[in-house]
Amino acid sequence: MMTLTGEPLITRFHPRVEADFSVRLKANGRQMLTKASDLSMAGLKLLGNFVGIDSRVTVSISLPEDKVVTTGAKVKRVSQEETAVEFDQLDWDDLLALARFLHPRLP
Repeated sequence: MMTLTGEPLITRFHPRVEADFSVRLKANGRQMLTKASDLSMAGLKLLGNFVGIDSRVTVSISLPEDKVVTTGAKVKRVSQEETAVEFDQLDWDDLLALARFLHPRLP
């Protein structure tokens, strides 16, 4: 489906919330530190343009007052200012940690 501007309409199954915490990104054999701009149960948007990275990365998300969630992810979109990734399957502990962060911030 397309919008009036001709861009594809993106439908989301999981709601996203604003995020402002550090994320360690591992790609191409090197590690980078960046910030998250939003988070959902399925993925994450990172500040920064990581065009030169592989389509597969590892992210370590330092959830405030909780644990560090580390998982593989697939790069879904890269723009001038942001990179969006979709998580691989998460284990139960990581899912619960994400839910604890997201739940109080949902509208």
